Amino acid sequence: MSAVAPQKSLLVNGYEVVIGFETHTQLSTHSKIFSRSSVAFGAEPNTQASVVDMALPGTLPVMNKGAVERAIKLGLAVGGYVSDKSVFARKNYFYPDLPKGYQISQFEIPVVQGGAVSFLLDGEPTSVRLVRAHLEEDAGKSLHDDFVGQSGIDLNRAGTPLLEIVTEPDMRSSAEAVAYAKELHKLVTWIGICDGNMQEGSFRCDANVSVRKPGAELGTRREIKNLNSFRFMQQAIDFEILWQIEQIEDGYAIQQATVLFDPDTGETRAMRTKEDAADYRYFPDPDLPPLVISREWVARVQAAMPELPRVMAKRLIETHGLSVYDADMLTASQHTAAYFEAATSGCGQPKLVANWMMGELSKRLNGDGLEIAHAPVQALLLAALVARIQDQTISNNAARQVFDALWNGESADVDALIESKGLKQMNDTTALEAIIADVVAANPDNVVQFKAGKDKAFNALVGQVMKASKGKANPQQVNDLLRAALEA
Repeated sequence: MSAVAPQKSLLVNGYEVVIGFETHTQLSTHSKIFSRSSVAFGAEPNTQASVVDMALPGTLPVMNKGAVERAIKLGLAVGGYVSDKSVFARKNYFYPDLPKGYQISQFEIPVVQGGAVSFLLDGEPTSVRLVRAHLEEDAGKSLHDDFVGQSGIDLNRAGTPLLEIVTEPDMRSSAEAVAYAKELHKLVTWIGICDGNMQEGSFRCDANVSVRKPGAELGTRREIKNLNSFRFMQQAIDFEILWQIEQIEDGYAIQQATVLFDPDTGETRAMRTKEDAADYRYFPDPDLPPLVISREWVARVQAAMPELPRVMAKRLIETHGLSVYDADMLTASQHTAAYFEAATSGCGQPKLVANWMMGELSKRLNGDGLEIAHAPVQALLLAALVARIQDQTISNNAARQVFDALWNGESADVDALIESKGLKQMNDTTALEAIIADVVAANPDNVVQFKAGKDKAFNALVGQVMKASKGKANPQQVNDLLRAALEA
């Protein structure tokens, strides 16, 4: 990882955009970071809040080993340094859903330091440097809609384990910011440390946005909180960029603030002035000893890590000759990658499998709102279909008919569907030559035009042969035999 941010020259109305991210990733443990309470989503309010979560007097936090292990995985995945010893601190602020009056987090010595997230932006390799990733507990939730004239507090989320991942201010556009967020989302779900459910709040991004004239000092940033949709993320950042530029051009100074994005209006609005670290009065938590991670523990986690998506993409390019774009798409998730590997193993045709996955399969998944793990046409079925295309049993058009039948559950047997629908391709040279002879004899004008160098005439003759064969002729074989007959 380079210590210097990549040079980028993209300007908006003469201003350079500077974006950094803080992402709160809910770790996939079954219990909270300092208690044994469940973290299951959707429970009745305050049914998953223990005496520790409610901060009753005399209770003490106990570290969740599973949360630490997930932090180690992230550090390894991004090439960061997993600290031998990190320290928990109290981040002091008052809010009704924070029962202790402080949040247990990490400040001076986080569990992961440095690292980078690499991805493709418009087909070009791009990298965003990470400052740190630190463990902390989530706060509860204030309920305003269920009560008249008052608010309720739900402490089910209080104490939920989070890994906050902080970047350098390396991003220079909303498109780059969204590409980074998508890659980080893919990474944390790929290595199994987070379920990635943005609607349930498992993956929440805060975007720090500022603008400046090229070469000037960094501008004053405003933090857009709790972006839980990639679409809204881009809209929010784009609005904030133009708002800040307009303010500066009108002679106003940007005030550091925390803002929220309203998807109904497409605008950001200030929520409160932004605090600095000193405002939180951090100090080491006296109830928690330093977190010590041995090199042996890190090595065990490393040995159990899956092949990372960037590594797998490179392997697919080198082993199967796939394009960079195809390899990137096929490693969009573990399920997609596993589907591709299983289908390729079943038929030995990686490029054909890739084409079908990113074509017909992707179209049907999107149309039906399904994830690939729940596709009616599973990997080995697609492999069987691709094998029949490759051995020229069926044409591509016929294969689409078979795919539709498989998708709709008509059968789970590719060969039986080909037989029952009469889709088997005609490969009998003698029979095709007879059809071609009849078509040539019946279309003398097209023959004359072909010999005069008109390609349209040849295509017309091909169409007549395909019609006469009821679409069953092998198109390539038709082309070859017809051209040989005309040039004889």
